[in-house]
Amino acid sequence: MPYILHHSPASPFVRMVMVVAHEAGLADEIDCVEAVGTPLDPGTMPVAQNPLGKIPTLERPDGPAMFDSRVICRFLDSQSGGSLYPESRLWEVLTLEALAHGFTEAILAMTYEARLRPPEKQSAEIVEAQWSKAHRAAAQANSRWMSHLSGPLDAAQIALACGLGYADFRHPHRDWRSGNDALAEWYARFSERPSMQATRPPEA
Repeated sequence: MPYILHHSPASPFVRMVMVVAHEAGLADEIDCVEAVGTPLDPGTMPVAQNPLGKIPTLERPDGPAMFDSRVICRFLDSQSGGSLYPESRLWEVLTLEALAHGFTEAILAMTYEARLRPPEKQSAEIVEAQWSKAHRAAAQANSRWMSHLSGPLDAAQIALACGLGYADFRHPHRDWRSGNDALAEWYARFSERPSMQATRPPEA
């Protein structure tokens, strides 16, 4: 019995899960069910399976539905042998994964500000504050994490690459690459992985 993933192909957090699934050899065991909704209107979000009404949510045959993306990624990794959260550098992986998620959440907040509020109620200050947070995260990845990013594949690398890709997808006029040459070069290489190519956003 396959897993059921409530998803949107444009979601960076869904993409993190699907990249892990591809890398773990489990993509063919996941049936994707599209969910559409916003914080203002849950629409077809899986509120019965996940009371938070968020995606990704993973239904499995032998237990309750799982969320959020970090939990699902770690679960899928465990099902395939557990190479993406190595014990020898677990705290580094979890810290960089948290940085990547913070970057992505800031970009998502910018997206919601533009898409969910009428123009007269949008706050340029909030958008710029979120962008400052994202750019600081990218700068720290560039200055402190390149040795880790250049090492063996792990979940934190996947999370960061998906977040950077989402920034390009939703806010192409913003330049996270400015001053972050090493990170930009790493991302260009990482984006060529088959798992990244197979999970590109629909209009990317």
